[in-house]
Amino acid sequence: MYELSYEGLTGEIITRYDCEYEEARQEWNRAIQKFPLAIIYCFTKWDVSNAIIWARKNEIAIRIRSGGHHYEGYSVGNNVLVIDISKMNCMQLNEHKNTLVIQGGAQNKQIYDFISSKGYPFPGGTCPTVGVSGYTLGGGWGYSSRYFGLGCDNLIELELIDYKGKVITANETCHKDLFWACRGAGGGNFGIVVSLTFKLPPIVDKVTFVELYWPNASVDIQKEFLHTWQSWLVNLNSKMTIGASIYNSAVEGLAIYGRGLYYGTPEDAAFILQDLLNINGVKMNLQYISFLEAMAIVESSYPSSEQFKSTGRFVHKQYNEEEIETIISLIEDRASGSIFAAISLYPLGGKIQDVGKDASAFYYRDAHYILGIQTIWEDPIVKKDNSQWLESRFDYIESIK
Repeated sequence: MYELSYEGLTGEIITRYDCEYEEARQEWNRAIQKFPLAIIYCFTKWDVSNAIIWARKNEIAIRIRSGGHHYEGYSVGNNVLVIDISKMNCMQLNEHKNTLVIQGGAQNKQIYDFISSKGYPFPGGTCPTVGVSGYTLGGGWGYSSRYFGLGCDNLIELELIDYKGKVITANETCHKDLFWACRGAGGGNFGIVVSLTFKLPPIVDKVTFVELYWPNASVDIQKEFLHTWQSWLVNLNSKMTIGASIYNSAVEGLAIYGRGLYYGTPEDAAFILQDLLNINGVKMNLQYISFLEAMAIVESSYPSSEQFKSTGRFVHKQYNEEEIETIISLIEDRASGSIFAAISLYPLGGKIQDVGKDASAFYYRDAHYILGIQTIWEDPIVKKDNSQWLESRFDYIESIK
């Protein structure tokens, strides 16, 4: 019987026979249960190069993992080599060149902690353990996106390892087409990104952290919120990015929660929010705090892992009353064993829309927002029921996008 040799791999190798394997194979979404042949933790770009060369030589499929947050678990697989770059998380800030160089495995929390110590914000994501590579390559939405642009809009250079194990630098003058494609076309397509260089945003002293909460929201209140929110977004000041969830929780029942950042004072934020504040039953919390303090509040709300199914679509229209009523009805009844079902709203526009549609591979510049639908459960036995629940509802969302 042929015995596979791991000779040629460098870094830390975890196989099925190692005690660390069970934890190492997990994704953030614990509903994804795959069993790779091995996981290689890379510490240098040469470890990544060697992993690609080894996989080609041995005809082993690879998966690329930075933070392990792909909703469908595409950064892991059965009988594959997972090339994990999460140990490659060093950062270097150059204020003279106005740049921030980040290794491909750094995660949101690590980036925020580092750059905020120098007084800077960063157009990153919301979940603390999302990796910068996957985030940026897919576009990169967060609570600063409408003001600073998507993550990929702030990228000025990257370094990746191609399918031959070769190191390639791509920017506006070198490998220009590759650089264009890597800004918004998604991760894992063209190579393994090991380093990203971003332009620095301006130093910011404080931001207004916004929380809006409608407890015990009736179906009518939820419909009113979606109707108001989509209209409010049209001419929204680009300094404000507020995401929202219209949800049905096993603990809270029907409710609405919105949060985000305003790059300005609480007084100005309250004025801009007035249309939403006119919806009956709202509780508002505005905190004038540092960017790092705001993101720490956001990060603290995320569990270390979840079991969930989620999908969505970019919205290019204003929904009419009938469509809004149907959207809200999708979460009136949760799936069997579901503890949380939600319609989530992620606003676009602002600086995102100011970038030319052909300037990068991110296609959805003219979309108003992203509408997502999700269900979360705790018992693995109900995974199938929850998946079917979501898939049956997604057909409607797809039909009205």
